[in-house]
Amino acid sequence: MASNSTLVKELREKTGAGILDCQKALVESGNDVEKAIEHLRQKGLAAAQKKAGRETNEGIISAYIHPGSRIGVLVEVNCETDFVARNEEFQALVKDVALQIAASSPSFVKREDIPPSLIEKEKQIYLAQAKEMGKPEPAWPKIVEGKLEKFCQESCLLEQVFIKDPTVTIKDLLAQKVAKIGENISVRRFIRYQLGHE
Repeated sequence: MASNSTLVKELREKTGAGILDCQKALVESGNDVEKAIEHLRQKGLAAAQKKAGRETNEGIISAYIHPGSRIGVLVEVNCETDFVARNEEFQALVKDVALQIAASSPSFVKREDIPPSLIEKEKQIYLAQAKEMGKPEPAWPKIVEGKLEKFCQESCLLEQVFIKDPTVTIKDLLAQKVAKIGENISVRRFIRYQLGHE
């Protein structure tokens, strides 16, 4: 069986958590690394939620131009202090967010940004599709709800699956970084250009 220091090292590499947090998580999980990871994630996400209300007036604006120069992204990601804005891990996160926008073409940062008129328009389209497919009327609301949920997940950056790790969404990725860096982080806005597209 691996020694405790080996397990702590492995856990630190996998989670980025501090030594004491890793030791505590291993004790609480009976030296089961997978359970310890889960414990740290839950603790980290809980800590991230506590920080979520804090002001984010610092940060950086980053540009990403896809090879071939046909897609370009400008994104503003905010944090609480200038110190974190200069942090390599924060800057790497911003680059990942820009890459996500280039690859997955979201239209909004979060669900609350979608205009109610667009939601209504989508609902009408999905209802017409359900009717066209000959689905029974009692099933229509559920079909509309399911398609609308998928639309929101694809259209909102925070709800998209991270292209580098399909086990997490962008929202989860931000929460992990908040827990690790210790400051609230938020994506404020972005713009994506694609050659020949409005």
